Amino acid sequence: MADISMNKARVMIRKALQKGRELELKPLSVVVLDAGGHVKAFEREDGAAPGRFAIAQGKAYGAVMLGMAGTAQMQRAEQQGYFMNAVNGVYGGQVIPVPGGVLVRDKRGVVIGAVGVTGDTSDNDAICAAFGIEQANLVAEI
Repeated sequence: MADISMNKARVMIRKALQKGRELELKPLSVVVLDAGGHVKAFEREDGAAPGRFAIAQGKAYGAVMLGMAGTAQMQRAEQQGYFMNAVNGVYGGQVIPVPGGVLVRDKRGVVIGAVGVTGDTSDNDAICAAFGIEQANLVAEI
């Protein structure tokens, strides 16, 4: 199974933050999780709220554990709230089903992790996460 190297994780974070500054977004926090949902790397920009780690992790954790990016999770929550409530019961309330949790796939399409970004609107967070992933020569699923 492919894995996200520390180098690739750092590229994803650096480029996601760069995109946020380019778009003049609020201070961001970015986490990279491996395929098992474990933290590979995390950074919080100066000025970002201290509680942002849990939000970034929740966005990414839901994506990797369900194999479903944040946008799809939000749609599912809107259509079948009972499902996402059950999922959060199973995962101890750790899933935040909104855009900004982006799946990371290798070139063969295998899920190798997820990136969670928080700090601005969920849609802007997802844009930054996808940019970071693509700059690391991996495939983003928003």
